Amino acid sequence: MPDQVVTRFAPSPTGFLHIGGARTALFNWLYARGRGGKFLLRIEDTDRERSTPEATAAILQGMGWLGLDHDGEVISQFERAPRHAEVARQLLDEGKAYKCFSTQEEIAAFREEARAAGRSTLFRSPWRDADPASHPDAPHVIRIKAPIEGETVIRDQVQGDVRIRNDQLDDMILLRSDGTPVYMLAVVVDDHDMGVTHVIRGDDHLNNAARQMLIYNAMGWEVPVWAHIPLIHGPDGKKLSKRHGALGAQEYQAMGYPAAGMRNYLARLGWSHGDDEFFTDAQAQEWFDLDGIGRSPARFDLKKLENLCGQHIAVSDDAALRHEIGAYCAAAGLPALTSRQGDDLERAMYCLKDRARTFPELLEKAHFVLTERPIEPDDKAAKALASVSDGILGELTPQLQTASWTRQDLEETLNAFAEAKDTKFGKLAGPLRAALAGRAVTPSVFDMMLVLGREESLARLAEAAGRPVS
Repeated sequence: MPDQVVTRFAPSPTGFLHIGGARTALFNWLYARGRGGKFLLRIEDTDRERSTPEATAAILQGMGWLGLDHDGEVISQFERAPRHAEVARQLLDEGKAYKCFSTQEEIAAFREEARAAGRSTLFRSPWRDADPASHPDAPHVIRIKAPIEGETVIRDQVQGDVRIRNDQLDDMILLRSDGTPVYMLAVVVDDHDMGVTHVIRGDDHLNNAARQMLIYNAMGWEVPVWAHIPLIHGPDGKKLSKRHGALGAQEYQAMGYPAAGMRNYLARLGWSHGDDEFFTDAQAQEWFDLDGIGRSPARFDLKKLENLCGQHIAVSDDAALRHEIGAYCAAAGLPALTSRQGDDLERAMYCLKDRARTFPELLEKAHFVLTERPIEPDDKAAKALASVSDGILGELTPQLQTASWTRQDLEETLNAFAEAKDTKFGKLAGPLRAALAGRAVTPSVFDMMLVLGREESLARLAEAAGRPVS
């Protein structure tokens, strides 16, 4: 292994941060961070027609939400075009590349003729070994001289050794006729200049590795460690697409999934460490290795994501949860929590986070502490209130006024009251939930009363009983 591991994530800024791209970024981040290495970010913005600043911003925002911090400045591939062209011309000067004057029409005619004759349509330029003295003064591309015999072996850490016969590789174009570099050249030069030691990317790039190795070998550069990971499929086994639901990382933030749960789930999507399902970032960085990546496509399962997110919410620090919920509200276009609401939410977190799988679920449970009087009951809560007489809630209030407002005392007071009314506490719980929260599904009555405090709890009960609030 090199002295320092250097990985990179190199998205094209033509849209949001796709969930597959997010996983690729995560794998690179985990591999570098777990080895004290560097994780670099390069924006492959050479397609000027499709690349937009908005897409770049969306990618950076998605990575920011996921907590995938990168080292150094963001590299723009487009801005490095002069360096890419310099390498192509160096190969030309060294006789490892050549000028090709064949026109698009000539190449198309060659392929049509080859198809008709049943021959390979792989274009072999007649200019490969032409004497430079015979070169016309005409537009040309620069092509690399690919080896014609033998084979190229991609030693891949996930796919194993992949062998490609060299007679299947064409003399790839390096510089177009307008002097602009092609993507394949740019990637190799950038990875070399950035010191990238490990290229971890989707297996749709596997064939590209063979062509990129032509440049590495021609320049005498060390080939990086390859790791081509299978793509993500939907639950139906087909390539993940919009028909399966949300695709962008930011969409999942706006739906209220915690970043830690998303990282955990994406790490398990195609990689495993024994039977471990739930783990922390520190464990993921310690455990993650390339030999744990499977060769089969992973299937995206929303229920597994929700399950893991629920586990992460349950163990999260209360202040950190409050902060992330604030970011969720902004992403989802919801009103920001007031300072008081934030304080109350954090104070109530102990009775909110155990069974919430997403932030909308948690905020629904937190309705009792985020709302203010007068409490507007929803339909189910209104029915629960209608099931008891106003008098019962009215009778309960004075008894609670003398309670010491500890959980034990509240439980004893309410159970004794239910017994005196010849009923069980469970029968009182529904109306109490409705009075305190205006909802039928809430944290326990005792937790709500402890969080709200004596004065607010009694005021809500009195209000529900139709009595004036003192």
